[in-house]
Amino acid sequence: MDTIDGAWIMKGCGRNSPDRLYTPEDLLALVERVGFLPLFSNEIPGFSVEEHTPAGDWWTDDPASDPWAWRQVLASNTHVAYGKFFDKKAGFVSAEWFPDFANVRRDGYDYEGFYEDGKMKHRNRQVMDAFELNDQCAGKKLLTCDLKKRAGVMKGFEGAVTELEMQTFLIVGDFRQRENRLGIPYGWHISELMTPETKWGYDAVNGCGRTPEASRDRIRKQILQFYPEVDERALRKVMGFR
Repeated sequence: MDTIDGAWIMKGCGRNSPDRLYTPEDLLALVERVGFLPLFSNEIPGFSVEEHTPAGDWWTDDPASDPWAWRQVLASNTHVAYGKFFDKKAGFVSAEWFPDFANVRRDGYDYEGFYEDGKMKHRNRQVMDAFELNDQCAGKKLLTCDLKKRAGVMKGFEGAVTELEMQTFLIVGDFRQRENRLGIPYGWHISELMTPETKWGYDAVNGCGRTPEASRDRIRKQILQFYPEVDERALRKVMGFR
């Protein structure tokens, strides 16, 4: 997606393109085949949901054909995780590949070790504490509006959540409406955040059995398998490799 004269210009595909995605099931299949996929176009040509869908299908509020609505359909799916995983921008990672992502982004640490060694900001720890995590790093599921209140972090809250998603400590597990005092849903659907351990369990997230360097190399080889002409600098930027 480009911004020209203040307007968003989508890099959609043609309606008859052989690479077109027609349904959220098509998207799920592609994410599972590639392993990971950003929502919007980036420095790696073709590596996005945007480039596999017609531009006119976006933001139509039709869950059958609107890729923006598909993220709501797939966020709770057990086969993928959704969140800001790609250069602080949204996308999907399959359950198969998430352990390698976590291994790279957390630099081989578990949650407590990451904080104790000074790799996590204090405000980010405040956000994580709001989930009341157990010793398996599983805890509450919180709407972003409720999380902000519980964490008590007003300044820099959005940045903290983005950093925690990039570090794979948080994912968007679902989209839900708020409820009034009678328990009746109202308003827009809001992202519900949780830890990936809450979704899949501690061992499923932390048990890849590889060094961070080996996981990074595995991810790089997977990208090159599907996008062999990718520039190394672009790859490192989009994938968050240091």
